[in-house]
Amino acid sequence: MISVDQLRSRNPAEVVIVDTRPAWKFLISHIPGAVNLNNWQDFTNTEKSARGILIRDLSFIVGKLRPLGFERNKAIVVYGDPRDPWRTDGRYFWMFEFYGFSSVAILEGGWTRWTEAGGAIERGPANLPPPSRLAENELHLNLDRVADKNWILERLQSDNLAIVDNRTRSEFDGATPFGSPRGGHIPHAVHIDWRDFFDEQGILKNSDTLVRLLDTYKINRNKEVVVYCTGGVRSAMAYFVFRYLGYSVRNYDGSWWDWSYHPELPIESS
Repeated sequence: MISVDQLRSRNPAEVVIVDTRPAWKFLISHIPGAVNLNNWQDFTNTEKSARGILIRDLSFIVGKLRPLGFERNKAIVVYGDPRDPWRTDGRYFWMFEFYGFSSVAILEGGWTRWTEAGGAIERGPANLPPPSRLAENELHLNLDRVADKNWILERLQSDNLAIVDNRTRSEFDGATPFGSPRGGHIPHAVHIDWRDFFDEQGILKNSDTLVRLLDTYKINRNKEVVVYCTGGVRSAMAYFVFRYLGYSVRNYDGSWWDWSYHPELPIESS
């Protein structure tokens, strides 16, 4: 996580600032020099059974990022609206780590904290830099940051794995508001709504409070954590929290859309 003051002190030539808010909000005002990535699904598979699964084709990714000035040696700072119910800034944070970028951060408090601190703003379309020379061989898929259904199924009985469902309680219990084929949750999963990690203003709670919350579910740093939701978006925000706290964590990008689509996979409901 990076603070407003820390971002202000960065050399603009050494950082790519990513605004994840809707395009109309970006046009009204944004952090100077930011680029707008407002649709996380631009980077996902289109098949109905894999709607949340990130595209693994590096040539596709380079084609998306090169025109926006992304380079391997530049830091990436992601921000959004801290009161947004989806917090797609977390999804982009996880995505960039998965694609092998080594310096990725979320702006603490997002757009709200920036404006409250009197940060400079820019209006209108993005003022894009010249296209970068980002190459496929500069990126790699960081497989330690992701889980799929097979990886989870093989470890379902492991005492060293903590599976965390970050959806609402009603979804955990069986509701399917986003069109999943089956309702319920992955066996042995515990339920922690991702919003429980943040206060009412969308600001991350302090570390001691977060660790105490996880301790109640017997989740500690000796365990590997897998987070999931419906399509790996809300859980990506939880992924960020676990990374911030120093836990070993993977995001299941297929999440419940993927798991519930396969009738051979076991489910539980409450």
